[in-house]
Amino acid sequence: MQAGSSERSNPLASARILVVDDEPGMRHFLVKTLQPICRHVDEAQDARSAEVLLSSYQYDVMILDNIMPGQKGLEWLKDQRENGGFTDTILITAYADLQTAIDAMRAGASDFLIKPFRSNQVLNAIRKCLELSRLKRENSLLRRELDTVTSGNRRRELIGRSSAIAEVRNLLERVAPLTTPVLITGPSGSGKEVAARHIHGHSGRGEAPFVPIQCGAIQADMIQYELFGHGAGAFPGAQSGREGLLTQASGGTVFLDDVSELNASAQTAFLRVLEDGVIRPMGTGRDVQLDLRFVIASTKPLQAEVEAGRFREDLLFRTNVVELEMPPLKDRGTDVLELADLFQAEISVALNLPKVEMSAAARSAMLRYDWPGNIRELHNFIERALIFGRFPLETLGKVALVDEIAPLKDTEKREILLALEALDGNRSEAARRLGLSRKTIDRKCAAWGL
Repeated sequence: MQAGSSERSNPLASARILVVDDEPGMRHFLVKTLQPICRHVDEAQDARSAEVLLSSYQYDVMILDNIMPGQKGLEWLKDQRENGGFTDTILITAYADLQTAIDAMRAGASDFLIKPFRSNQVLNAIRKCLELSRLKRENSLLRRELDTVTSGNRRRELIGRSSAIAEVRNLLERVAPLTTPVLITGPSGSGKEVAARHIHGHSGRGEAPFVPIQCGAIQADMIQYELFGHGAGAFPGAQSGREGLLTQASGGTVFLDDVSELNASAQTAFLRVLEDGVIRPMGTGRDVQLDLRFVIASTKPLQAEVEAGRFREDLLFRTNVVELEMPPLKDRGTDVLELADLFQAEISVALNLPKVEMSAAARSAMLRYDWPGNIRELHNFIERALIFGRFPLETLGKVALVDEIAPLKDTEKREILLALEALDGNRSEAARRLGLSRKTIDRKCAAWGL
């Protein structure tokens, strides 16, 4: 069972808890209750000691006493929120009234307990905090996922049996269980995000968040605020603090696409994350330790970007531990037909449209076309076919006219040989992809002396 599955069934087992209380007896009671159940429990006797711990570790839940020497717990919690602290907090107090409850919620507490309380009350409150935190993060990630889906970059496994994609798949499965950063290169639309999701899904982090970030789609002056989060007042209009995308991905995988678009300041900050696992929310002056796996992608050659002075050389060395190049679709043989079948099935359901029969002429044209836009172009081509009820071969240029010029038998032979080459001679699979019978393939090969 993957780590994420056990964590979901028993969230306390993976929780990191901070207890902040000036009373030694209460700290002892809470630590004794939580240590056998939770992954890690730290304690602090006042706000200053807690700040030291919070600057070094990312806690899932903080149990905070309200009445302490110096600053009250509620006041200190409010300051933490304004400065970019997002740890879910359970306030404990011996003086409970309606106003205290309201003040606790306004200060950002997730729950509060009235002293004295029992062990099971503490555990239930922590479980509720962990569940609410999980739901909030999942909702945030689902909204990003919905944006990804509506833009056409749908999540799927790596499809195809060509030798080019088989090599990619073998390398992906070798690096997936590791924590090593992976750099994925290749032309636009070749499936770099799909490869990153494959790594995530076949790692021990498969149940944890996968957060794709399009660096080129975020304003350059806002990229660090989006990645690392920020405190209140970090920039004009920031009335409250906000958790960054990297914090949302804690425990999981971050996919940074178009990493060459990071500006110089963001590159410097990102280098620190790679080296130490530490982020600093903007405008807070406090560090946060995160557990992240990074997969990085670029369509631009990063070495050329280094030579042009636009990308840090040390960042390239740190990200380029394992490099994987996604092949263009034109080099993947009959994978184009398998992908076309997949897209037909998905889009016909999404748009409630009937599938379109793929004629021999359509298959032949699709196999010969170079697909400069790669998988993204193929997806759009299939979507147009379903909308218009036919394959718009005219959009593929001259390759669609070959059947009108060349003898049919030559076109058929070329199509069959291309399929057999891509499938390492597997005649049954070639027949299935081409819409022919195995006997027809055998008969043709015999006639050609194969």
